[in-house]
Amino acid sequence: MSKELKESPKVLGLDVSTKTIGCALFDIQTKELLELTHISPVPKPKVEDKMEELILKSEIFNNKLIEYKNIGITKVVIEEPLLNSNNIRTIAVLLRFNTLVTKQIYDTLGLVPVFISTYNSRKFAFPELVRDNGKGKRVLFGGYEKGCDKKQIIFDLVAKKEPQIQWQYTRNNTLKKENFDQTDAYACVLGYMGQEGIW
Repeated sequence: MSKELKESPKVLGLDVSTKTIGCALFDIQTKELLELTHISPVPKPKVEDKMEELILKSEIFNNKLIEYKNIGITKVVIEEPLLNSNNIRTIAVLLRFNTLVTKQIYDTLGLVPVFISTYNSRKFAFPELVRDNGKGKRVLFGGYEKGCDKKQIIFDLVAKKEPQIQWQYTRNNTLKKENFDQTDAYACVLGYMGQEGIW
């Protein structure tokens, strides 16, 4: 990375789940995407205690944060976890992991992350998704069929904006799930910067 690019302020977007963390790094001034990647932390050797596993996963994620340490990140945006799961235990684990990730960001980058809801992330990243729902109301994904694949729609919009990205495919030539974590991280940066009127 050139000295000039290193010194310009950057924003890091994260889509955090216990399996995969999507990362999107942008230059704030040029709005240019600098990196779109993911981390799937797997502690080795495997541990039985679930809380210990989360702590170790957050430490593996921290290795990525160390790479980002001196490149001028001034803002970290995290997509808020969706809390509409029927399984309260899943929600509890996700919130614990988000807290651990937040602490790693604070310790390594010296920043307190900001959070954005999935709804606002998508609404402000891609305002064209807010359309009439056929009942006279303008809503997110209005005009799309009920039960449409929202993650796929976001992926398609990001892929169109960033044709240079090489996406990952399974052996069956279907998109790997990690791609969607990356595009959610991308949308959370665009959404936050749009919501705050920065971009």
